[in-house]
Amino acid sequence: MPDPASPAASPTVGDWDPFILGVAPNGARRTKADHPALPMTPAEVARAAAACRDAGAALLHLHVRDAQGRHTLDVEAYRDATAAVRRAVGDGLIVQVTSESVGRYGPDEQMAMVRALKPEAVSLAVSELIPDPSHESRAAGFLHWLAGEAILPQYILYTPDQVAGFVDLRRRGIIPGDRVFVLYVLGKYAADGRSRPADLLPYLATPDSRREHWALCAFGPREQACAITAAALGGHARVGFENNLYLADGSPAPDNAALVAQVAAGVRGLGRPLADAHAARALLSAPVSAPRSVPA
Repeated sequence: MPDPASPAASPTVGDWDPFILGVAPNGARRTKADHPALPMTPAEVARAAAACRDAGAALLHLHVRDAQGRHTLDVEAYRDATAAVRRAVGDGLIVQVTSESVGRYGPDEQMAMVRALKPEAVSLAVSELIPDPSHESRAAGFLHWLAGEAILPQYILYTPDQVAGFVDLRRRGIIPGDRVFVLYVLGKYAADGRSRPADLLPYLATPDSRREHWALCAFGPREQACAITAAALGGHARVGFENNLYLADGSPAPDNAALVAQVAAGVRGLGRPLADAHAARALLSAPVSAPRSVPA
């Protein structure tokens, strides 16, 4: 009978892709009135980025603010913040800028920012970029340009109903790529504004949804539970003050790094390895010929 402690009898971490843990340290709307540790300036974002990397994050979801503290897609503001983060962490984090409209920007302005900035990675809300079929042609040209520039997009889907439309855009070649990176937003429209792990299930009901690299973000103190659920099902997650200010026990989080650390500990408890930025880049850029199975 084999020794249970022997390597031959133990499961290998190769059963799962490494878990990509992202952090959104500020978002578009919150300020220090919501939490004194919420980073607003490039220097504050850079310090938070370094602490979150040390806690287990591989990706930084970056928002920048104007002089009045409002959300902006200003290219120079992004360059300043990105440079500050790079001074703090080098290439130790994927820097993903947001193109979120927040009611201030239209699709042309969003795409123009990305073309001018040429970031390493960008998040794109499909419903904002392609609000109706008349926007498909311009969006397709932009998305194929992203692929040619090796800029990594992450496509945001706000409701399970958006999955079928996304699959159709993929089928028709408007969204290119052998395998793409998707973010499922859990519970955005829940009555109490809080997410629950079961909110993930409708997103995964479409078989094609599991062909993608998928992650989730969640609102409220069950953020950690949602992230661990994603880890157990083969996905990835993003945490941080953009959507949640509380630890799993309901107490206020002292900073973003504490939210990252508690999820990192839970993922390790599952036996799934955490990706650093280098492993995350390799995973998200690698072609795939067949879907990975969800671990049993």
